[in-house]
Amino acid sequence: MPVEEFVAGWISGALGLVLGHPLDTVKVRLQTQTTYRGIIDCVVKTYRQESLLGFFKGMSFPIASIAMVNSVLFGVYSHTLLALTATSHQERRAQPPSFTHVFIAGCTGGFMQEEGPRGLFRGAWALTLRDTPTLGIYFVTYEWLCRQSTQDGQNPSSATVLVAGGSAGIASWAVATPLDVIKSRLQMAGRKPGAYRGVLDCVVSSARQEGLGVFFRGLTINSARAFPVNAVTFLSYEYLLRSWG
Repeated sequence: MPVEEFVAGWISGALGLVLGHPLDTVKVRLQTQTTYRGIIDCVVKTYRQESLLGFFKGMSFPIASIAMVNSVLFGVYSHTLLALTATSHQERRAQPPSFTHVFIAGCTGGFMQEEGPRGLFRGAWALTLRDTPTLGIYFVTYEWLCRQSTQDGQNPSSATVLVAGGSAGIASWAVATPLDVIKSRLQMAGRKPGAYRGVLDCVVSSARQEGLGVFFRGLTINSARAFPVNAVTFLSYEYLLRSWG
């Protein structure tokens, strides 16, 4: 299989991570801590207590791991479409795949991201449940918006890719946020052995203690982060593949 799809996915994932990490820091803190009154309060307290560096804490590991996850996502997605439609990335504007094939390929890419060593990546099942269908929605939204704004057989413009990529990010996070909250809580529970017995126990305990609204904590920040991160991710991915093609 050509490596260009995986390399482009890695580079675009790294660029998206650098852009989105500060908002991701705020999101995780809002989802896992009760000391903040909202997004602005979290931003102000983080800045006052830790300066700008506080927003980039822990980025060294994700810059490698999340970029690699993005590489797997885009690489598997593209090669699944190749298997389903017998068309390469460069040929798909002239012979666009069906949205069913796009959804299947996106789900396959999402499923292949399941996390590594159990102790380090607690919450992997919640991550798999979150990413498998939502990444299908992610790619379908992107493809649909690109096709709506582009003549048949033509490559979408940079502006179209930015808007479609950003909108795809928001659409997928709107569906994914409840399971993202669960994933974050399961991962944070690794510091307190026995806090949750699994995904279902986390759902029930969180709902009992904080109400159903807890599962939508971070939705606003997810949406604010999703648009620029995914716009840049798709633009850089498309640009790299076109320049190499």
